[in-house]
Amino acid sequence: MKTTYEKIKTFILLHLMLMIYSFSGVCSKKASGTTFLSKEFCLYYGMIIFLLGFYAIGWQQIIKRLPLTTAFSNKAVTIVWGLVWGLVFFQETITIGKVIGAIIVICGVVLYSYGDEDENEERKL
Repeated sequence: MKTTYEKIKTFILLHLMLMIYSFSGVCSKKASGTTFLSKEFCLYYGMIIFLLGFYAIGWQQIIKRLPLTTAFSNKAVTIVWGLVWGLVFFQETITIGKVIGAIIVICGVVLYSYGDEDENEERKL
């Protein structure tokens, strides 16, 4: 049986992997603003491949420790990271609608994760 510390550690690792996954979108957007096959384009494209490769390995480790439904439902958090990256790297504005949408996504992830946890506990009984 997993301890609370192990569960928290797994969720932190999951969200670090999702942050890395979402950052590949930043590299993709940066690459789209450069000349095709220029040094900058190749650098950004190489970063995308590296980040997605690292994410794929980390994702496999996460789903060994969490139910797939829980891990996959948490992927929606990349929307929040997209807002953060847009503000930091592209000076995009964060509107009240975007904030409300992000809050709804986070609430949905939390509700689903708790529901999935309760269902797993019932199966063990």
